[in-house]
Amino acid sequence: MEEAKNVISIDGKDYNQTDMSNEQQYLIAQIRDLQNKTNQAKFQLDQFQVGLNFFTGKLITSINSKEDNKEE
Repeated sequence: MEEAKNVISIDGKDYNQTDMSNEQQYLIAQIRDLQNKTNQAKFQLDQFQVGLNFFTGKLITSINSKEDNKEE
């Protein structure tokens, strides 16, 4: 299983990281870190969007409720 982690696929071809230069391994580490951060940012964006929608809906409900009370 450890060996599968060391193999990456680029353009349909598999490469073993242990056969790569230090620079290439460093670039792979950078890419993986950026992929993780991108996924984390998307996850947080989803949370922010749900929160924004929730609070916007609460505000609209509150305003509409006060307007309904004024009409009565």
